[in-house]
Amino acid sequence: MPLHIETGEEKTVVAIAGEMTIYTATELKQALTPLLYRQQALELDLSQVSEMDSAGLQLLLAAKKTALQSGYPLHLVMHSHAVLDALELCQLATFFGDPTLIPHPDHA
Repeated sequence: MPLHIETGEEKTVVAIAGEMTIYTATELKQALTPLLYRQQALELDLSQVSEMDSAGLQLLLAAKKTALQSGYPLHLVMHSHAVLDALELCQLATFFGDPTLIPHPDHA
């Protein structure tokens, strides 16, 4: 589960690649937790997430809750098909409040 982290003056962008599943949740939580307390916006680029299960969703839910409590925004961007499928299955897209683009079937 490689992460690519870019820290700017106003936000930190984290690109997550690979699985967001029960097998990677602990490692991912340990990597993301300190970033949630930097007192700046956090953006998670999910374009390279290949698989997501309920543990991955729980991690995103906990991160969003922590961000809301700290007063700094957390945005999910560039949702992969796996992420979109998981959000749709659990009807969570509106909870996160980030725009999701539904890819055209010819471009999937």
